[in-house]
Amino acid sequence: MIDRIAPTIRPDRPVRGYQQWRSLLFLHWPVPIDLLRAVVPASLEIDTWNGEAYVGVVPFAMQGVRNASWPKWAGMTFLETNVRTYVHTGGKPGVYFLSLDAASRLAVWGARTFWGLPYFYADMRLEQDGEKVLYTMTRRHSEARLHVRYRIGADLGASMPETSEHFFLERYLLFLEYRGKLYSGQVHHAAYPAKAAEVLELEQTMIEAGGLGAINDRPTFAHYSPGVDVEVFGLTSCDE
Repeated sequence: MIDRIAPTIRPDRPVRGYQQWRSLLFLHWPVPIDLLRAVVPASLEIDTWNGEAYVGVVPFAMQGVRNASWPKWAGMTFLETNVRTYVHTGGKPGVYFLSLDAASRLAVWGARTFWGLPYFYADMRLEQDGEKVLYTMTRRHSEARLHVRYRIGADLGASMPETSEHFFLERYLLFLEYRGKLYSGQVHHAAYPAKAAEVLELEQTMIEAGGLGAINDRPTFAHYSPGVDVEVFGLTSCDE
């Protein structure tokens, strides 16, 4: 039984860091489970929406990124894009990242060094004109790239349980395998204020770079959120 509510509850542990996630676009495509099984650790089960597995591409802006011991003025601001799928273990749902790109060398180094996450350095740009947004990304020394232009749509409200918005957006746990052990990390924030999104232009090779083959179709689901303020908690072993 998967408990999709428990991870939304703030853990009673010390906060490791603070972040502000802004201007998030959530793009999702269905993918065959057997393709995901080839890139997801065997210790994790694939989570599905209406019986189908999905891969997501999520470009957004990071603001105020800092360790809990840093003063607010020391927070970093940069763009980030992640490619992720949805998994669960022990009844806990979360995300598994195929890749994360950031327009900050320091952020990439820190995430790789202290979290063991598959971060890459990339050139990124975000431009907004009213309800229209342009986001571009090119990973250094790689064919991985993203060009998306979209229009922000109608309010969908807070993401409620048993909706597609809740399944795709309300993910508070990440899982990663590091040196043969499975770990989880947790974040806490208010429920995403979700909006519809209309994709106007899209070219991407991010999914192919993640080992799932080329996908040239428009996404099945597209959501937008202006953002949330986030508390970050440390990694814990799933074997504990």
